Amino acid sequence: MSVLAINGGEKVRTELFEPYNLMGQEEKDAVNKVMDTGVLSKFIGAWEDDFYGGSEIQAFEREWSEEFGIKHTVSVNSNSSGLHVALGACGIGYGDEVIVSPYSMSVSATAPLVWNATPVFADISPNHYNIDIDSIKKNITEKTKAIIVVHIMGCPADMDEIMKIAKTYNLFVIEDAAQAPYSMYKDQRAGTIGDIGVYSLNYHKHIHTGEGGMCVTNNKVLFEKMQMIRNHAESIVEAKGEIDLVNMLGFNFRLTEIQAAIGRVQIKKLRSEVKIRQQYAEIFNKALNKYEFIDITKLEDRTHSYYVQAFQFHEEKVGVSREIFLAAVRAELQPVRTREDEGVPVYGGYVKPLHLIPMFQKRKVYSNGSFPFNKNVSYDRGICPVVEDMHDKKLWTHDFVKSSLKEEDVFDLVKAYQKVCDNINELK
Repeated sequence: MSVLAINGGEKVRTELFEPYNLMGQEEKDAVNKVMDTGVLSKFIGAWEDDFYGGSEIQAFEREWSEEFGIKHTVSVNSNSSGLHVALGACGIGYGDEVIVSPYSMSVSATAPLVWNATPVFADISPNHYNIDIDSIKKNITEKTKAIIVVHIMGCPADMDEIMKIAKTYNLFVIEDAAQAPYSMYKDQRAGTIGDIGVYSLNYHKHIHTGEGGMCVTNNKVLFEKMQMIRNHAESIVEAKGEIDLVNMLGFNFRLTEIQAAIGRVQIKKLRSEVKIRQQYAEIFNKALNKYEFIDITKLEDRTHSYYVQAFQFHEEKVGVSREIFLAAVRAELQPVRTREDEGVPVYGGYVKPLHLIPMFQKRKVYSNGSFPFNKNVSYDRGICPVVEDMHDKKLWTHDFVKSSLKEEDVFDLVKAYQKVCDNINELK
């Protein structure tokens, strides 16, 4: 019987883990090629050829469409901007309600507020942690205009049912696929099923350009509206001959030529990056599935791209809390190099359920009272009991699935988990 490190025993691992870094010589060469031209951005906020950006931007958008099997792609400077652009293109506005998930990065729920619409939270499924079908149905009203579906952590939501609901109630479906490039729902890629899909190019995503995002659609009207909102729509509608002025309030959400050049290299690495993450995740799943107090994520009709990997811990089956269990696991390991101050990246919960953050608890975003929150929409604790239970007691995540890790690194973490699980009575 091994003595756990948290109780004074030897650690499983004494070396730091290497940081995640996908940048190589190809990216450097691509950046230098752009630098040599002196043209770091070619966007013009006027109705002319350069309204659509420079050669790297347009090539990146074409290549993204080809890779994802979609007709149209619009690059933006972040996934967050992409959600704003997508909602604007769908005509979302004052008085509308948008159904959102409580378990995601905040903008997945706050984006409707930019267009003066009200976010309405549907609970999550305890199986995949995505927005729950029955909860969506329960929250639809005559004011509902759209659903933002987050494929959280890289696992696709139940898109067949969601699209049926959308068709029945004439709703737009916007897929936040920031964490799910190359995840598959049945035979379709996450992000390409709804009206608009949005992907992230943020620095810790599967591929990255520092910051950035990509919006995809098969709808030509939505495509053109997104292009306009991205780049000062109000300045070009007259010259373009655009008659519908709804939400033609433009922004500067433009990607640069350097970022696009990096993205063109990175997109070629996406399939291998996702494959490695899936292989590592399966190692963890096989190792931990034998413990009755741990649940792995069962996928069935979908594939997972593992932005992070999630598990459930059942305190009632073992008499030890999630927090004590995870503290014991962390004690067996070392942090990631250059991020030592963050500790070992094994986390209880994911993000604080969004309906509980101050903006929604205080119903305050603009200066004039509670505008635009619909007074009939509740943000009270208890409206999403599944996500609250998962976050407070059961769910845990790690990001030890990235290609920066070697297989021996993964097995060190497996050993740490197994050591704690096999000796869990030490923690009671």
